[in-house]
Amino acid sequence: RFRTMILGIPKEILENETRVAAIPATVKQYIVAGFNVKVQSGAGVASQISDNDFREAGAEVLSDAMAIYNVSDMILKVNSPTDEEILMIKDGSSYLSFFQTMKETSKVVALQKKNITGYSMHLIPRTTLAQKMDALSSQTNIAGYKSVLIGACHIEKYMPLLMTAAGTIPPAKVLVLGAGVAGLSAIATAKRLGAQVEASDVRPEVKEQVESLGAKFLEVESDSDDGVGEGGYAKETSDDYKKRQAELLNERVAASDIVITTALIPGRPAPVLISDEMVKSMSSGSVIMDLAAENGGNCSLTKPDEVVNVDGVRIDGTVNLAGTMSFHASQLYAKNVSAFILHGYDKEKKEFNLEDEIVSGSMFIHNGQIVDERTKSAIEGGDQ
Repeated sequence: RFRTMILGIPKEILENETRVAAIPATVKQYIVAGFNVKVQSGAGVASQISDNDFREAGAEVLSDAMAIYNVSDMILKVNSPTDEEILMIKDGSSYLSFFQTMKETSKVVALQKKNITGYSMHLIPRTTLAQKMDALSSQTNIAGYKSVLIGACHIEKYMPLLMTAAGTIPPAKVLVLGAGVAGLSAIATAKRLGAQVEASDVRPEVKEQVESLGAKFLEVESDSDDGVGEGGYAKETSDDYKKRQAELLNERVAASDIVITTALIPGRPAPVLISDEMVKSMSSGSVIMDLAAENGGNCSLTKPDEVVNVDGVRIDGTVNLAGTMSFHASQLYAKNVSAFILHGYDKEKKEFNLEDEIVSGSMFIHNGQIVDERTKSAIEGGDQ
């Protein structure tokens, strides 16, 4: 019963995916904790980690994905599995990755048929204890930072105020919609580059955080806690609030050089904050960086993974911004994953402690049974 558990790290196969779910430092931790670790050859190359780095950390490197899936009791990945990967997963094994279970219902059903136990990094509870496992935050932090750098390259202007012999250059105007992890990261980065920054959010309590980073908080006057969802996430707002928010945003969007949108509601289509009309009101040469592109985008004209030009306004819908900083993205993601595994694993019994609230909270399927209510209702609702 108590045999050594084998963790498998296959190479990510989605195009543009440069990240990997383990790094040499976490491999060492797993081995100390009593796991056996197998890594597919080349899994870390795009994150500057060689097969040899993994070998030196104590992992066994196997040549192909099939070999990894065949022997592993638990697969650690970044992306949810493709259909071909689901075919390779060993019946009765465990699987962990980013997985939008309410959106990717057909994949959940396919895993059910193989009696898989599945954990999603999207479902990690938002508690203090689980903070170091919060991969959504570690990756969106990168996306917020990188969106400003890419936006600064798209606009053909300086970011800071410059006083030169040839005249004064005013600072670029950056507007950040949504002041969660990605938004705050974007605000801090734009301020460091010297831009003039404004931000808005449906949750009034983030005003202090926005202002502490030196940005101006745009407030929509409201007499209720309209956009405050559970666990600190945002939620949908009332029609009256939406109308007033739109009026304020219309004016600020039109005046901005770079608009960064970060409003994502887990498992749901992204709310549209910027309409076709608002895009038309923007000056030629300005940019929208849409960080919600993977769930459809906060701008009505965003195309996921494309940069489109609408009358001189660029709309950048690059989906995996974290993957453009593979070195640090993998370092952080791998540490989030190892924090979760080392927290949930009982070394004595050599199994996961399913009573633990973080383990049970992030589990969406157990031995083929769907255990997460939100996932269950999405499947029953049939929005596949």
